Amino acid sequence: MKELIDVGNLPKHIAVIMDGNGRWAQNQGAARIFGHRNAIKAVREVTEGCAELGISYLTLYAFSTENWGRPEFEVRALMELLVQSIRNELPTMMKNNVKLDTIGDINSLPGSCQRQLAEASEATKDNTGLNLILALGYSGKWDITQAVKKLAADVKSGVLSPSDINEDVLAAQLSTGARPEVDLMLRTGGDHRISNFLLWQLAYAELYFYEDLFWPDFRREHLYQAIMAYQGTERRFGKTGEQIKANSAK
Repeated sequence: MKELIDVGNLPKHIAVIMDGNGRWAQNQGAARIFGHRNAIKAVREVTEGCAELGISYLTLYAFSTENWGRPEFEVRALMELLVQSIRNELPTMMKNNVKLDTIGDINSLPGSCQRQLAEASEATKDNTGLNLILALGYSGKWDITQAVKKLAADVKSGVLSPSDINEDVLAAQLSTGARPEVDLMLRTGGDHRISNFLLWQLAYAELYFYEDLFWPDFRREHLYQAIMAYQGTERRFGKTGEQIKANSAK
């Protein structure tokens, strides 16, 4: 399937809602954390698949602000798994020239997680391939709120005038900063919603939902499948199809 992809028409930024770990485990009569542990291979598959194709940015919804409301033992196990996974995957990231970064309220994470993330980010900062972004302690509403607070503080201090605020100024204060908006969002697990993920950055993204696929079973072929669907879509950004074709012909 990979050979059918048009490498001249790749999405620059792919985002993924990795859903279905708990249900995958429950279907096998196991605890939910078993599903999270078995999801690591899927993370490796999508990361290496994007790196091999030449995708510039991959953002993974690893832990939302709402996830703090899950049972305490599951949250604790997730945090421990996060630390272990980053430590174990660092050699692979270096081998594949992957740069690791994070978005979200990182200060809300346990100290061990913060330290491991900081070490991995520092180790990979000079890598020039895929930018892998982990959304941790993240939600789209949190992101927009913290951006507005920054702008309000600048207005109060006189650094910024309210009339200077536009979409670009606000977008620059989001946790994604200068990174491009999302072109393609994938979600496993069968649900058709974006679950408070990158609300601003998904404004014109193409959305691809996997009906009968839980995240632990995700493999590169599923990535290729979504990219091919993306390449078969006419992205109009509010314009007409005729306008898009006319601009392409210039």
